[in-house]
Amino acid sequence: MSRSAVFLDRDGVLNEAVVADGVPHSPAGLQEFRLVPGAAQALGRLKAAGFVLVVVTNQPEVRRGRISLEAVEQMHARLGAELPLDAVYVCYHDAADACDCRKPKPGLLLRAAADFDLDLASSYFIGDRWRDVDAGAAAGCKTILIDYGYRERPPASKPDARVTSLEEAVAWIIGDRRTPR
Repeated sequence: MSRSAVFLDRDGVLNEAVVADGVPHSPAGLQEFRLVPGAAQALGRLKAAGFVLVVVTNQPEVRRGRISLEAVEQMHARLGAELPLDAVYVCYHDAADACDCRKPKPGLLLRAAADFDLDLASSYFIGDRWRDVDAGAAAGCKTILIDYGYRERPPASKPDARVTSLEEAVAWIIGDRRTPR
């Protein structure tokens, strides 16, 4: 029997993004890595509701040589130690690599769905950027955009909800799940 998941982007959703000139960036290492306030409690609510929790993140700074693989793995170890996550899926490619796993393509979501026997139509994707919303929509999930007003293009797909925090996104999901279809 297939299960439902909540897919979560990393930077800007679970940890604070480093924003410069209105554009979000990944932290360079553990010294800049700060979980968003209330992340553990918010994810605890999703876990208690029966969701599989999967991080899906692009980390092209590794490919670009701006951050080490070891630094990314340290950040993911901290996420795993402090949050009730089931898995972390990472794309280390840059856009020029034309891979199928870099968001906005849905490759990582499809891989997680196969690995965990997930029903994508009853799953959700929480992200803070257009790539997240478009990847979630391409995989057939409902999408929630945490809108920080970044200076970048909007998603091609309209998010199912637009919120201002992870806690608000979780509340929307819990409410949506209770709504008869």
